[in-house]
Amino acid sequence: MSEVLTDIDKALTGKACYTCSFQLEDVVLLHYLLQRDSTIPVLFLETGYHFASTYAYRDQLTKDWKLNLQNLVAIQSVADQEAQFGILNQSEPAKCCQLRKVEPLFDALENYDVWFTGLRREQSPTRAKLEVFEQTTLKSGKQIAKVSPLAHWTWKQVWQYARENNLPILDLYEQGYTSIGCEPCTAKPATDDNLRSGRWGGKKLECGIHTFATE
Repeated sequence: MSEVLTDIDKALTGKACYTCSFQLEDVVLLHYLLQRDSTIPVLFLETGYHFASTYAYRDQLTKDWKLNLQNLVAIQSVADQEAQFGILNQSEPAKCCQLRKVEPLFDALENYDVWFTGLRREQSPTRAKLEVFEQTTLKSGKQIAKVSPLAHWTWKQVWQYARENNLPILDLYEQGYTSIGCEPCTAKPATDDNLRSGRWGGKKLECGIHTFATE
């Protein structure tokens, strides 16, 4: 597991940020990152639809770990979006993700050279070919490094690290959730071999931020 810090050191060659949904693997990687940069911007996609438990956990961890938290919000409020389009997470979940996740994040990423993520290959078939070091092209054409130091970790390793380091854990895992996003689009997994199978009613596995050749 020490190779994670080695990969982080290799990547910290420019202005870096970390996208964090406060799922367990994200918190594990955050614990690593803070050992190298205690002020790294932690970008949270504030969609307005998260579980109350997620918000409480985010706020407590931000306080306890003194995080440089930056909440990224969509141009429209939830109320305005629903007034214009209806409940998109039911009718057009891809559009909802585009408006509330993809666009705010990629606008923010224009300010950085390195983007850390807590992605892992084991999370779903769409991530099976994930590499630790990749490149992402932003809307402006700018390319930044996308770094996923836990790419080859198993779910068992994630839990082992969390327990060995006494990391606080989001209480939704105790209820059987294995992949946690916005509340309307998150259910318990439909199958044990696909941790993200409870997302979006099984209609899709990615919100659009992370795209792979296997999708």
